Amino acid sequence: MNAALVLADGGRTSQEVTDWGARVAWIIGILLFLALVYWLMREGWKWRATLQGDLPELPAPPAGDDPAAGARLTLTGRYHGSTTAGRWLDRIVARGLGVRSRVRLDLTDAGVTVRGTGAGDFLIPAERLRGARLDKGIAGKVLTEGGLLVITWEHGDRLLDSGFRSDTAAEHTAWVDALGSYTPPAWEPDPVPAQHHSEEGAR
Repeated sequence: MNAALVLADGGRTSQEVTDWGARVAWIIGILLFLALVYWLMREGWKWRATLQGDLPELPAPPAGDDPAAGARLTLTGRYHGSTTAGRWLDRIVARGLGVRSRVRLDLTDAGVTVRGTGAGDFLIPAERLRGARLDKGIAGKVLTEGGLLVITWEHGDRLLDSGFRSDTAAEHTAWVDALGSYTPPAWEPDPVPAQHHSEEGAR
């Protein structure tokens, strides 16, 4: 009788029961790992901001009327971050410069007014502008070749690159022409101290 029932059922067996306990434990483990990664990134950000604590406050935009009224050039788009000039991965996070955001740039006789960043509105004074160039990456953000307008400027004792992408990428060239082309020097590894060479020779 039992054999007949098995044959009638076509030899099918019931599906295995899902081990929900193991699955929930696996999900919790992944969430804890992601939380740890986020915490480490946040601590790294805070540590970098501490190291850059000597960066002065950003200059405020001109008081009074909207400088856009007499702007020679205007750009709306995105701010992608700032780095040490020539070092596209050496991100500057102090003073709010590490926050990506929508921005508006206005070029006037006073300099470049930047509005809408995480740092708030600020001015890059004309005497501190060192030039601009077209690039494809900054602060870990990579775009198409020439898809980024990088403005080089001096702030405190640092030379900074700030990256912007216009909603109309064709506008970038006009900004480079107006600010002047700037090519950052090639960064080289720190030279090995002479004492180290002498010790190597002695061996």
